[in-house]
Amino acid sequence: MSQNTILEIKNVSKVFHTKDKDVEAIRNVSFNVKEGEFISIIGASGCGKTTLLRLIAGLEKNYGGDILLDGKKVEKAGLDRGVIFQEHRLLPWLTVEENLTIGLDGTKKELQDLAREYLKKVDLENFEKVYPSQLSGGMAQRVSIARALMRRPRILLLDEPLGALDALTRMNMQAEIDRIREEEKTTMIMVTHDIDEAIFLGDKVVVMKPRPAEVDQIISIKIPRPRLRNSEDFAFYRNTITNMFNHSIMDYAI
Repeated sequence: MSQNTILEIKNVSKVFHTKDKDVEAIRNVSFNVKEGEFISIIGASGCGKTTLLRLIAGLEKNYGGDILLDGKKVEKAGLDRGVIFQEHRLLPWLTVEENLTIGLDGTKKELQDLAREYLKKVDLENFEKVYPSQLSGGMAQRVSIARALMRRPRILLLDEPLGALDALTRMNMQAEIDRIREEEKTTMIMVTHDIDEAIFLGDKVVVMKPRPAEVDQIISIKIPRPRLRNSEDFAFYRNTITNMFNHSIMDYAI
């Protein structure tokens, strides 16, 4: 795996201006992301995690500091960053294949072959002619992952993509994402409030303090893959991050 830094987040701050007052969402957040890394960003609900992800995606503007992708400042959305949201956002009137290939250039056969290739990667072979309403929640999210990967982004941004799934499906999807990450070598950044999920998937876990979002600590997860949730090492990281997480919330409450 390459150790080149492809994303630099330097003293990033974001203030939302409302009619009544200014709301500081993010304050002086800094960390780097290396090529091929999986970064988990964890924090309490409403702490600014998603705002940070949207800034990296270029979906929010007018921020302080710098977000540099391959040395160039992020100022707008681009195909070099794919985004997967909590809702799959598939177009219901299009088939799975049409959802995957919409907006892509190529002949009909080339696009069909590409769709089949990526459906195979997410274990959804022979589902290309199915409509989103005929898929389970987990299957629909796998389609959205395939759709994002097909664009060959430099970085894949995941905004709590498994939050709406039941516990068993969620664990299966975590394993699926880990397998895809290993196959594709795609750099991924995921926002979550699930500590086990952050540890299971992350090379590093960025623990955020609540409003305004600040980096509390960045923890490197030194557990071989595939990871076992019932191992002593996993329990060590779980306890460490849980304690850190709880102290951060208590400090905010005080």
